[in-house]
Amino acid sequence: MGAITSAVIAIVGVVLGWIAIEIACKPCLEQGREAIDRNLNPDYDPDDAVSSDIRAPLNPAAAVTPVEVHGDDDDPKAAISSSTGAV
Repeated sequence: MGAITSAVIAIVGVVLGWIAIEIACKPCLEQGREAIDRNLNPDYDPDDAVSSDIRAPLNPAAAVTPVEVHGDDDDPKAAISSSTGAV
């Protein structure tokens, strides 16, 4: 009878541990399961997915604004400060 009791307690402990991990790591596990489901789906095409552009510049204003370099100085700080008006 002691062996059956020990087996039941061990199984209940494993089940409760699994439930605790599922609750604690729910957001991470959901994202992972969604990624696995997408990869296993034969109709999924990543090129058709509409998502944010991951190749977009972090600062679009800085990427559009060109920096003018004036003069033949060897000092890059002087050339940049003269084009931006900073001293």
